This record gives sequence, C-alpha cells and structure tokens, in this order.
Amino acid sequence: MSWFWALYLPALLLALAGLRGERRRARFYRESLASVGAATWLPPVTLIVPVKGPEEGLRENLASLAGQDYPDYELIVAARKAEDIPEGVVPDGARVVLAGETPCDTGEKIQNLLAGVEAARPHSEVLAFADSDGRVSSAWLRALVAPLEDPSVGATTGYRWYLPEPPDFWSLLRSVWNAVIAGRLGPEQTDFAWGGAMAIRRDVFHRCRVPEFWRGAVSDDYRLSEAVRSAGLSIRFAPGALAVSPDRTTAREFWSWTRRQLVITRVYCPRLWWYAFISHAIYCTATVACLICAFSGGLLGEYGLVALWGIGMAKGAHRAALAREALPAWDGWFRRHSWVHAWWTPLATWAWMASLVASAFSRTIEWRGRTYRLVRPATP
Repeated sequence: MSWFWALYLPALLLALAGLRGERRRARFYRESLASVGAATWLPPVTLIVPVKGPEEGLRENLASLAGQDYPDYELIVAARKAEDIPEGVVPDGARVVLAGETPCDTGEKIQNLLAGVEAARPHSEVLAFADSDGRVSSAWLRALVAPLEDPSVGATTGYRWYLPEPPDFWSLLRSVWNAVIAGRLGPEQTDFAWGGAMAIRRDVFHRCRVPEFWRGAVSDDYRLSEAVRSAGLSIRFAPGALAVSPDRTTAREFWSWTRRQLVITRVYCPRLWWYAFISHAIYCTATVACLICAFSGGLLGEYGLVALWGIGMAKGAHRAALAREALPAWDGWFRRHSWVHAWWTPLATWAWMASLVASAFSRTIEWRGRTYRLVRPATP
C-alpha cells in the first residue's frame, strides 16, 4: 500500500493546512464588520463602475452603488459609447463618462476605468472601482475605504459571492466554485485585489503608475495589484465590502467563465495559477487513489475519502458561514442554500481541475462580445 500513502498523504496534509488559521479568519471578519460603523476617516471618494450593455439586475446594482451611506462621494458610470448604457439604468446624481475609441491593445474595461479616473472631481482623495454585476450593502464603500487609513496599505479589496435567485444546478456550482477563492482572503496581506470591489488612494494610484501598468493589459485588478506590490505596499481585504451577484448561468456560460478567469490568472499571475493547478492535481489524484483502494475491497480507501472530503466540506461550510455574517440582507438565501457550499465542495474541486486543464493551452478569451489574445505587458 506504499503507492496509496504516496498519493494520499500530500493531499491530506494540504487539506489540513487549509484549515489552519480559520479561527483567526473568523475573528478578523467579526472585528472588521463591527468596526465599519465606527470609522471616522471618511475621505472624499470617486466611485467608478464600467458598463457594457444590458445585463440582469443592472438597474438594481447601480442603485445600490448610488445608495451608499457615505458622506462625500460621487458615482461615475463609464462606458465606451452611449449605446453601451441601457436606457433608464443610471441613478439620479450619477455622472456618465464615455471613453470613446481608444487604443485597441488595452482592454475595453480598462479604457473605461481610465476615462473615469481622468474625469474624477479634483478633491476626491480615493478612487474606488466596482463591477456592474455586483449588488452591495449601504456600508460597502465605508468598509472598502477604511483600511486605506493605514499608509502601508496600497489598495483594498472586497470579493464577490454568487447567490443565484432562484437557484439552479449550474448557478449553484458557480457559487461553490467561486467561493473557493474566498478561502484565501483573511487578515494577512492579500495576493490580489478583485476588480469588482477595490479602492486606492488617488496619490498612490499615480505614484504606483497604475495607468502605465494598465497600458496594453486586459486585467485591471491583477495589474493594479502588481503595481501596488511593486511599490512595496500591501493589499488589504475588507470583509464588509462583499458584493452579491444574484444572476444565474448556464452550463456553457459556466465553463466559458471559469476558463476565462483562469486564462487571465495564468497570464497575469502565473504563480497563483500554478499553485491552484498543483494543489488540485494532488487532491484529485488522492481521490482517485481512495476510490481504487475502496473498490478493491480496502476500508483504508473509504476512510481516506471520508477524511479528505470531510475536511474540504468543513472548510466550504465555514466560508459560507463567514459570508452569511458579512451579508445579513441575504440571510434567507444562506438559510435555504448554503448547504451546497459543504456538500458540493468535492464536485467543485473536479470542476476546478477541469477548468485549470482547459485554461492551460490558450491565451485567447472572449469578453462581452470582444476577443482578446492575452500578452502580459512588461513591467513599466
């Protein structure tokens, strides 16, 4: 049985290591959420959200960004052309900025963001960015901005939870698949900022030369993260800055989306892609070893599978429990459906493996009707 242990032990140790620090992460969530309402450092903010055509819930998503409990901020809706903004979705008081035709070697989203940055009012001290498919709480901007009071923090980030309503198989699988990444977000310095909820001081944005990092790129968040880290600053996760996407997906859309996310990661942050590939390959190989052993009549394989899946399911359940604390308005959804984040974790692991393999052989992605061949720009 030496072959079994050789394949199984690395996966078991990796799974156990994944549980390390969960209690500390839970404490960080609770302390961060409790401190949001007491924040006193509230600098003027320009909040920029790019829009590209109609999508489910767009009016409600933009309304949530316009309804922030924040004393001094402006909302800019940025698009390439006026036709990209559906009629009647822009909230009262929001400004519309059009990027127009700009260099085609840079992603359209980045072009829109740069147009929004250029149009930001002069006295805004912080630039915040959101995605048009996310719905946020009224305290979202306060939570996102608060960590920037620390001068060692270059950028802050929230994260997205897919909470489909009503749910179906592929939409729930996307929720579980996507939540795996949330397990990397905690009190320690974060690897990356997520573009759907990130903020940076305006002076740091220019000091880190973010526009230069964005030039010729498609990924706004990975390149901004690289710019911040290159300047010796950290990226801080804000649990109160979670965004919810209640829309649904089909099987075709699911596989296309997961592949696109991982192709972008492989090109712009290969270290993270290799970490994901190796860890999931170890886990899936150990699962196959357990199944072979179990079907051969050995109880060792069955016990091994229970341990391996049990640890993963426990972590999935804990991720959902923390998100539930951070998203009280969606408590009903979690009461009805959060069980999938435990029981479907083994399935999501194989979906991750399939997506990683699919992303390994191409640099071409399609996003919002445009095709991009990704080339990682040189560091400015």
